[in-house]
Amino acid sequence: MSSEKNIQKATETTTTAGAENPPALVKKIGRTTYIVRIHFSETSTETMSDKIKRMLKNEIRQMG
Repeated sequence: MSSEKNIQKATETTTTAGAENPPALVKKIGRTTYIVRIHFSETSTETMSDKIKRMLKNEIRQMG
Protein backbone atom coordinates (compact mmCIF):
# COMPACT_ATOMS: atom_id res chain seq x y z
CA MET A 1 0.00 0.00 0.00
CA SER A 2 1.45 3.42 -0.94
CA SER A 3 2.20 6.06 1.68
CA GLU A 4 -0.52 8.37 0.34
CA LYS A 5 -3.09 5.60 0.74
CA ASN A 6 -1.87 4.98 4.31
CA ILE A 7 -2.35 8.65 5.19
CA GLN A 8 -5.75 8.72 3.51
CA LYS A 9 -6.81 5.56 5.37
CA ALA A 10 -5.62 7.03 8.70
CA THR A 11 -7.47 10.26 7.99
CA GLU A 12 -10.66 8.42 7.05
CA THR A 13 -10.42 6.33 10.21
CA THR A 14 -10.07 9.38 12.44
CA THR A 15 -12.76 11.45 10.73
CA THR A 16 -15.38 8.71 10.50
CA ALA A 17 -14.84 7.24 13.95
CA GLY A 18 -17.60 9.35 15.50
CA ALA A 19 -17.98 11.88 18.26
CA GLU A 20 -16.25 9.70 20.85
CA ASN A 21 -12.86 10.19 19.17
CA PRO A 22 -11.39 13.70 19.09
CA PRO A 23 -10.29 15.28 15.79
CA ALA A 24 -6.85 14.29 14.53
CA LEU A 25 -4.05 15.82 12.50
CA VAL A 26 -2.10 13.47 10.24
CA LYS A 27 1.46 14.30 9.16
CA LYS A 28 3.92 12.10 7.35
CA ILE A 29 7.63 12.73 7.88
CA GLY A 30 9.85 10.36 5.95
CA ARG A 31 8.42 6.87 6.32
CA THR A 32 6.67 7.64 9.62
CA THR A 33 3.06 8.81 9.82
CA TYR A 34 2.15 10.80 12.92
CA ILE A 35 -1.48 10.99 14.06
CA VAL A 36 -2.06 13.69 16.67
CA ARG A 37 -5.43 13.74 18.39
CA ILE A 38 -6.65 16.92 20.07
CA HIS A 39 -9.32 17.62 22.64
CA PHE A 40 -10.65 20.59 24.54
CA SER A 41 -11.75 20.63 28.15
CA GLU A 42 -15.38 21.52 28.66
CA THR A 43 -14.71 22.60 32.26
CA SER A 44 -11.69 24.85 31.63
CA THR A 45 -11.86 28.41 32.87
CA GLU A 46 -8.60 29.53 31.21
CA THR A 47 -8.85 31.20 27.79
CA MET A 48 -6.42 30.39 24.99
CA SER A 49 -4.85 33.83 25.45
CA ASP A 50 -4.39 33.17 29.19
CA LYS A 51 -2.81 29.81 28.46
CA ILE A 52 -0.35 31.23 25.93
CA LYS A 53 0.65 34.00 28.35
CA ARG A 54 1.15 31.43 31.15
CA MET A 55 3.27 29.22 28.90
CA LEU A 56 5.42 32.17 27.80
CA LYS A 57 5.96 33.26 31.41
CA ASN A 58 7.01 29.73 32.37
CA GLU A 59 9.40 29.57 29.40
CA ILE A 60 10.99 32.90 30.39
CA ARG A 61 11.41 31.69 34.01
CA GLN A 62 13.18 28.54 32.79
CA MET A 63 15.58 30.57 30.64
CA GLY A 64 16.70 32.88 33.45
